[in-house]
Amino acid sequence: MTPLSHEDAPTPVERDEPLLSVRDLGVTFTTGRGRVRAVDQLSFEVRRGRTLGIVGESGSGKSVTSLAILGLHTGADVTGSVRLHGQELVGLDERGLNRLRGRRMAMIFQDPLSSLHPYYTVGEQIAEHHRVHFGSRRAAARRRAVEMLAEVGIPEPSRRAGAYPHQFSGGMRQRVMIAMALACEPELLIADEPTTALDVTVQAQILDLIVRLQQDRGLAVVMITHDLGVVARVAHDVLVMYGGRAAEQAPVDALFATPAHPYTRGLLDSLPRLDDADDEPLRAIPGSPPSLLAPAPGCAFAPRCPRAAAATADERLRCETQRPPLGGPAGHPAACHFPSYEGAPS
Repeated sequence: MTPLSHEDAPTPVERDEPLLSVRDLGVTFTTGRGRVRAVDQLSFEVRRGRTLGIVGESGSGKSVTSLAILGLHTGADVTGSVRLHGQELVGLDERGLNRLRGRRMAMIFQDPLSSLHPYYTVGEQIAEHHRVHFGSRRAAARRRAVEMLAEVGIPEPSRRAGAYPHQFSGGMRQRVMIAMALACEPELLIADEPTTALDVTVQAQILDLIVRLQQDRGLAVVMITHDLGVVARVAHDVLVMYGGRAAEQAPVDALFATPAHPYTRGLLDSLPRLDDADDEPLRAIPGSPPSLLAPAPGCAFAPRCPRAAAATADERLRCETQRPPLGGPAGHPAACHFPSYEGAPS
């Protein structure tokens, strides 16, 4: 393992603070139809050795958030604060971001086949990644590539380092992506839907691998997913997003036991259950996600919310016209005017 330089090493004071701190993050895109506020005033933090699961429907802002952390948006207006070990990333120039990407923070993308270069062997790609950040010689970089392939469970790693991405199965390609992400010993790992298009057995293997590596290395992990089953398997804490905003935040056990926001309850209620009859229809949240071009002035979930539908006229007007703040019990806030902590749906 190549040690961090003195310049890159965290100070003792920083070790007691969150590794990643996001405050009031906003990401806005200018389109031909108008300005799209994809992420709106989002705040969270992740400490070493913890995994934060960010969950929500497609279009909720999960992946936009992860790319904003890495500074990978082009043409977007990014506001707020993203701090890694106290270093501000929003507004950092490309040279500064390139020094941090891969070495201090890394990402596993959901489609390894399109993320890996088809004309180079996987060993060459991992070795090049290591050489860029540490200036290591070719032989040392190749040894590092073989070590990482072995660590992520690729059989015959020395031989398979000479294979091309198309010669691997989907699960093995994802293992290669994990090896590449961790080759330079980052402290923060962001996994964006890492089990997409994999069968359930391979999904479980990949998630177990990420958990093992996280525990062995003390990583801070941000897991982006739409699947609450993935969250239950790997996360310590959960951030539920809806319409680019935080709907609820809680430790994973608390979220599953007492979901406070009606959207979270809807997500949990839509999960298939072992005691469901074979012909039991899937339970879905009615309605459609909100428009980010013309966001509602009140609660973004109000048009789909059963709690708002059953409320009095005055309460419903409040939901439709007043944006609910993220508040409630310490450690388990929800952005709802009428949150309920009475237990999970049966």
